[in-house]
Amino acid sequence: MKKHLLFQSVLVLFTVQTLKAQIPITKDLEKAIEKAWNKSSKLKNQHYELEKLENQRKGVLNKYLPHVSATVAYAYLDNDLTIDVPTKTTPILGIDFFEGETTFSNRAQVFHAGLNASMPLFTGMQIPNGAKAVEQKKQGTAYLLEVEKDQLIKEVINSFDQITLLNEAEKLIADSEKRLEKETIRVEKAISLGLAIPYDRDKIKYAALELHSKTIEIKGKRKLLYQKIQYLTDLSIEEIENTKYNLEPYLLSDSSLSIENKHELKALESFKSAQNYLLKKEKGSYFPTLGAFASVSHSSLFDFESNTTLGVGPINKDVSLKVNELTLSPNWMVGLALKWDIFSGFERKHKVEEAKINIAQMDNTIKDTREKLGLLLQQQYSNYEVATEKIAIAEQLQKVSENNLKMAIKQYQEGMISISERLEAENETFKANLNKVSSLIDQRLAAIETVITTGEINQYLTTND
Repeated sequence: MKKHLLFQSVLVLFTVQTLKAQIPITKDLEKAIEKAWNKSSKLKNQHYELEKLENQRKGVLNKYLPHVSATVAYAYLDNDLTIDVPTKTTPILGIDFFEGETTFSNRAQVFHAGLNASMPLFTGMQIPNGAKAVEQKKQGTAYLLEVEKDQLIKEVINSFDQITLLNEAEKLIADSEKRLEKETIRVEKAISLGLAIPYDRDKIKYAALELHSKTIEIKGKRKLLYQKIQYLTDLSIEEIENTKYNLEPYLLSDSSLSIENKHELKALESFKSAQNYLLKKEKGSYFPTLGAFASVSHSSLFDFESNTTLGVGPINKDVSLKVNELTLSPNWMVGLALKWDIFSGFERKHKVEEAKINIAQMDNTIKDTREKLGLLLQQQYSNYEVATEKIAIAEQLQKVSENNLKMAIKQYQEGMISISERLEAENETFKANLNKVSSLIDQRLAAIETVITTGEINQYLTTND
């Protein structure tokens, strides 16, 4: 992996802070971030959620479109109709009519086909307000999607930074091993001449084994980091190792930081707007709804047959009534319909009150979130300032430790210090050099977390060759 370590002094850091703050990344790192966005299952699910909300919005607006339905029905009728009317007696002949019950046995076939259309004309603004509520919910969900994208930016950059730390550790271990090898050769000669004891050689061997143990640990950490980056980005190991990027401090200015563009805050504002539109929608239910309708139909009764026995006095006679066809077609109907729910058992009143409570809850959540984000931004920026100052301290520690190592090597060769003191200086140099890179990585992470708190990390990112 190609790497470039750039360290700057405190003076340069605070001088550049007067310029526009930015987070520079290379094209390779930008590519890795984009791949992480494209691969993220969470982002994909959030995109699906946005599509669902868009379909919901369209579904609400589509209620303005005519609803057209077709009906086709066939039925076979077979029933008995019993009639019992008061008996009538003729005054002259004394004959009784309609005496007792009369039963009609009916059989017929019925066919009906119709086309119906209806559409709302006025709904008390419930449809447009409902659509706007869904649109605001969709917008809020889109802001939450940006939150996940910001987290992926942090994870990708920090993962590559950790690889740089491992690379630096390997380099330091290699340098220490070379120095210890020279010391081993020198001690072996001294032992053969009686100028040193085997204890010195064993101490050096022990230190070398510790370095070898660290090398094995680094290989394990590197493997895990590669697996993490592959999980995030789908980059191959070769692509990961060939990724070019610069390890340099990220510079921020306190005056340019604000939480007003924080994605979570914007999402809450959008959700509050959605609740306001839902309140308007519920209030619209107090108004009457007006709709238009039209229909055309064909209805036909055929093969109708009704059999009964009619009695007039002592005479009974079977009677059969037949109808070949009875058709009503075409049957056109066009009109308007007005519906007004004057009283619905306080259901609408309760829904309006619920919507008002939801808005009040959202106001409290926004206020609390704004205050917490303000405190978080102050904390993150404070961490960033501390981490920035630690870079200069780490550089000074590195210089001091390297000077101490040179002196320790010379003094040990002259017999002025023990092998333990010599190896301690070696170990301190290793830790100081590693701490220098670690401090820079911590500063970069603190800067990214600070910018993420503002919700503007994409505006801070700049691509370099």
